[in-house]
Amino acid sequence: MALGNHSTITEFILLGLSADPHIQALLFVLFLVIYLLTLMGNLTMLLVIRTDSHLHTPMYFFLSHLSFLDLCYSSATVPKLLESLLSQKKTISVGCCLAQVFFVFVTGGTEGFLLSVMSYDRYVAICHSLHYGQIMTNRLCNSLVCGSWSLSLLDAFINILQAMSLDFCENQSIPHYSCELPSLFPLSCSDVSNSFTVLLCSSLVHGFGTCLLIVFSYALIASTILSISSSSDRGKAFSTCSSHLTAILLFYCSGFLRYLMPTSGSPLELIVSVQYSVVTPLLNPLIYSLRNNEVKAALRRIFRKYLQYR
Repeated sequence: MALGNHSTITEFILLGLSADPHIQALLFVLFLVIYLLTLMGNLTMLLVIRTDSHLHTPMYFFLSHLSFLDLCYSSATVPKLLESLLSQKKTISVGCCLAQVFFVFVTGGTEGFLLSVMSYDRYVAICHSLHYGQIMTNRLCNSLVCGSWSLSLLDAFINILQAMSLDFCENQSIPHYSCELPSLFPLSCSDVSNSFTVLLCSSLVHGFGTCLLIVFSYALIASTILSISSSSDRGKAFSTCSSHLTAILLFYCSGFLRYLMPTSGSPLELIVSVQYSVVTPLLNPLIYSLRNNEVKAALRRIFRKYLQYR
């Protein structure tokens, strides 16, 4: 990244979540535990899906990529948050700040696309169950994942190139614990209208576009489930979607709230940011393991094999 336009300001000050040293110490312990649990939970999901042949299906192929994304998404912000909570000098260089913005865009954007891909997978599984294996081929699954990454990378590059053209020569303080593009606009002394327009358009196309795909898929799924005569079969069909729906609500509700509310550094804004960047990556593996009988059965099989070899 060429940072020639940022010669006036070389670093930003992250104001973080609290200025009280005692509260910072408590927050450090809390977020360290959350981060370690996030790493452990998502790595466990990756290991279970990879080692258990019963989970080598399109649904768990997408879920393994979701776990990998949650690892990357959390790692893009939480380590810097932990460092800031321990350090007296709560600064971040302009280059590192823009890099953090870029990786948040890529991982968060890919997760949005992947959640819409997973809703399509559930649509095919429920509405076209007899042809599921013929439709959800390995080639299609790989293409959908590669497409999710490619579109998010393109979106991130477009936004970060606009951000790199900004001059930062005003207030250095970011009322946040991480670098997010909306938080950088008030710090610029150059015209941010182009960057703001690009961010708004990409958020609408990306966020609402994937959201509409999810809503459309689940409208068709709901129609199919309601047409099933047996109540037990309806319950089984709905249970295959409940975990995915929970993950969607956590991700989209907090994400839309963060990017639609004005940047002010208010407690609500920080709470919403913590929700989608710290808490959601922790909850996703719990949602898909505790509410999924196949994953729980796979964990039991792995533990039995482990105990046999001891």
